[in-house]
Amino acid sequence: MTATADFDSLVPAHPLSRRQFIVTALGAGFALSVQPVAAQTVITTDSVGLSAGEIKVAAAGGDMPAYRAQPATGSQWPVILVVQEVFGVHDYIKDVCRRLAKLGYLAIAPELYARQGDPRQYTNIQQLLTNVVNKVPDAQVLADLDACVAWAAANGGNTARLGITGFCWGGRITWLYAAHNPQVKAGVAWYGRIVGQASELTPQQPIDIAGSLHGPVLGLYGGADAGIPPETVRQMRQALAVSANRASKASSIHVYEGAPHAFHADYRPSYRKEEAEDGWRRLQAWMKQHGV
Repeated sequence: MTATADFDSLVPAHPLSRRQFIVTALGAGFALSVQPVAAQTVITTDSVGLSAGEIKVAAAGGDMPAYRAQPATGSQWPVILVVQEVFGVHDYIKDVCRRLAKLGYLAIAPELYARQGDPRQYTNIQQLLTNVVNKVPDAQVLADLDACVAWAAANGGNTARLGITGFCWGGRITWLYAAHNPQVKAGVAWYGRIVGQASELTPQQPIDIAGSLHGPVLGLYGGADAGIPPETVRQMRQALAVSANRASKASSIHVYEGAPHAFHADYRPSYRKEEAEDGWRRLQAWMKQHGV
């Protein structure tokens, strides 16, 4: 059986599950829909001492483009999956991978919309949501992340020390993946939506799986996030606290009062340096605490 066939078998039967990849390579720069970029706050991490660049990951339907960064020497690095914002894998997400690689991790950010379209080419966010993002099934995303774990295991990563972090759209996926893959030791979800309407493509939300996490998740949220009501954050905290599941009970949510959505996104006006840096310190401590 081929590697592609192996990964095909991971994806539940669905009309989209075997679609071929529209996006076969990652571009450079930032997504068009976030222009102009707030250049004065953009963080740029160099590749000195790293092996970093685009890879191809065997997944259902073909080879999925992804960005990978890891130390240039050694092997058996702990692995962190980096899940994109709604805008896909652009320079900010790549830089996050390099930041993690500088800490000794093998970090992988797959282009998880690659079968549905190229999110970096849309200038209008609503069109991006309608034409691409809202057509991406959770089952496909979770299986593609599984494929990245398999790639890491075959390419020098120590997947016994597996973590995941994600931003915005990827924050929601971080919660879901921590309940999906028993290998996950820890996750850090940055301002991911918690409550939402179930659909064929998104049958569960983080609140629905709060009591079934395999690894504890640290949620980092903004108290002034217009898209994530504080009440939903309180609901998630309560669901985690009352769970009999050890990883769920060990999870935690930290709210930065006054911080907006996307406070870690250094290329956008929403960036808040103090909160972003504090969150990054918390991420490092959380991963180490839980064996990643």
